[in-house]
Amino acid sequence: MRNKVGLISLGCAKNLVNSEQMLYLLQEAGYDVQGDSTEDISRADAVVINTCGFIESAKMEAIETILEIAEEKKAGNVRAIVVAGCLAERYKDELLREMPEIDAVVGVGSFADIVDAVTAALKGRAFARFGDNNLPDPETDRIITTPKGTAYVKIAEGCDNRCAYCAIPDIRGRFRSRSMESVLAEAERLAQRGVKELIVVAQDTTRYGLDLYGRRRLAELLEKLCQIEGVKWIRLHYLYPDEIDDALIHVIAREEKIVKYLDIPIQHISDKILKAMRRRGTKREIETLFRKIREQISGVVLRTSLITGLPGEGEGEFEELCAFLREAEIERAGVFPYSPEEGTPAAGMEHPPFDVAQRRAELI
Repeated sequence: MRNKVGLISLGCAKNLVNSEQMLYLLQEAGYDVQGDSTEDISRADAVVINTCGFIESAKMEAIETILEIAEEKKAGNVRAIVVAGCLAERYKDELLREMPEIDAVVGVGSFADIVDAVTAALKGRAFARFGDNNLPDPETDRIITTPKGTAYVKIAEGCDNRCAYCAIPDIRGRFRSRSMESVLAEAERLAQRGVKELIVVAQDTTRYGLDLYGRRRLAELLEKLCQIEGVKWIRLHYLYPDEIDDALIHVIAREEKIVKYLDIPIQHISDKILKAMRRRGTKREIETLFRKIREQISGVVLRTSLITGLPGEGEGEFEELCAFLREAEIERAGVFPYSPEEGTPAAGMEHPPFDVAQRRAELI
């Protein structure tokens, strides 16, 4: 009888892509891969938890999930627990020492070693592997877990932005674009499997190609994706405002397959806070960009991400943010209270209390 492996994927869409790749590798190795429902997990011999470790709430969710599966292990329903992803990468030294329930850990640079990790864990051998998180990810097929007809396409990994509040560059490594050929080949395979909507993701989608080709090539990639037969919609996430140029705007406006819903994270609008948080661009540049997008892309819907309670945010800066949102008429926003992250420059800066940041997030 084949051993059953369940996988729980936490965090962002980029992490989900790695989870889907791990499922494929496990299935190819002969494991019976299960879903992530409670019933499926309770029937699994081993459970892989692909974690997020970006902010405090994500870390707590990951730890609580590990402890829940540990109870299943204690009850004899699960034989082995494997922890992968960002929490494993960020706390590689602490996890096995402080959570003895865990049998194996795999960092973000070693998801391709998941079969070795599960095999070792089921045999009762401790396993820990942390590959170089600055190397290109292996090109691996996936078991798609998103709703029928839609799939994520990750075009790059890592981040070079080094925003003062963010630990992602340390966790996920430097920015690495996938080759255009590999992205297009994957998109073709997805279309042949019946996928109608491609959701293009990366930590910084608009930077695509800069490291690999010496220039931004997202606009060119989108034109080629739009030529794939069977694909009806292409959705764009994580478009950093300072990298959006006229060529990209023109392609989005012209191509009918590209959904006119743009996710452009700005985090704040105060020049003082943008500078202190090492965000590229200014308030005026963001305002100009949003006006240009609305003028040139008919019917566009704008979404952004915001952080309230960042270091330096007083009542004046918060009201400035609110005024901008009213004037720019942003249709959608993900709003998060600031979470100081150890090891980041902002963690040592004075900032509003969490309850103030939370109240401001709720007001927005």
